[in-house]
Amino acid sequence: MKTKSFRLRFKKDLQQNWTLYLLIFPVIIYYFIFHYRPMGGAIIAFKDYVPKKGIWGSNWVGFKHFINFFKSNFFFRIFKNTVVINVSTLIFGFPAPIILALLINEIKRKNFKKTVQTITYLPHFISLVVVAGVIKDFTADYGIINDIIAFFGGERRTLLNFPHLFVPIYVISDIWQGVGWGSIIYLAALSSIDPALYEAAEIDGAGRWKQTLAITIPSILPTIVIMLILRMGSIFNVGYEKIILLYNPLIYETSDVISSFVYRRGLLEANYSFSTAVGLFNSVLNFSMLLIANSISRKVNETSLW
Repeated sequence: MKTKSFRLRFKKDLQQNWTLYLLIFPVIIYYFIFHYRPMGGAIIAFKDYVPKKGIWGSNWVGFKHFINFFKSNFFFRIFKNTVVINVSTLIFGFPAPIILALLINEIKRKNFKKTVQTITYLPHFISLVVVAGVIKDFTADYGIINDIIAFFGGERRTLLNFPHLFVPIYVISDIWQGVGWGSIIYLAALSSIDPALYEAAEIDGAGRWKQTLAITIPSILPTIVIMLILRMGSIFNVGYEKIILLYNPLIYETSDVISSFVYRRGLLEANYSFSTAVGLFNSVLNFSMLLIANSISRKVNETSLW
């Protein structure tokens, strides 16, 4: 009976909102083809995959590739680097859009406000290849950063050749590129706050700082929590594109992460089974962190994804 009732309701809703379903249909097709359908290929992680034999014809080896990865000399290095880069980005990068949104919200002049928003949004739309090229030029021994260092009596050197400088360069450039775009959702949340709350607080003698602490931040806290949960779900996921565009063998000890390791072993060395096993391990870690963060958030402040 419940199934029949659901079908009737769905059919009625489909007739009433068929234009909306038509709009979402291409998105569903996209995710099915490029995100859900490829999940079946994860079985390669448990096989010695040979392209000629195909997935089902290749020999089953169980957890062999996972064990080899855990025992390899690279495991601790890439796991540590992945955690360090992601945690550093989370600590310094996650609050940046929130702070920027709060600052933009305080600007009263509309033209100046729009100018600031446009300038901070622009880096998000620059090609990652271009961004990486700019970073390399700026940090090269002839770059502007070394010009500043030399001006104060320092020595010129290519900064990306020093392992201990890679994480700061990566995090700072990541904040610069994403802070404006990330602030959009918080600005939307700020625009939904009832102005009467600020008027009441002002009557009670609260200044802008106290209004921010007592009204603004608590009002957007659910949005912050949801975004934090989603961010925790990708805590072990560092995009390999920017990494491989910036790193070199001299700084592998601090720049080599799980995704770049998968890229080298899977695409460059054609070790498909091993790289799939490493990628699957990374996905399981991310999913586990998402579940943990969502569970903790639901218990602490009753805000969660589900």
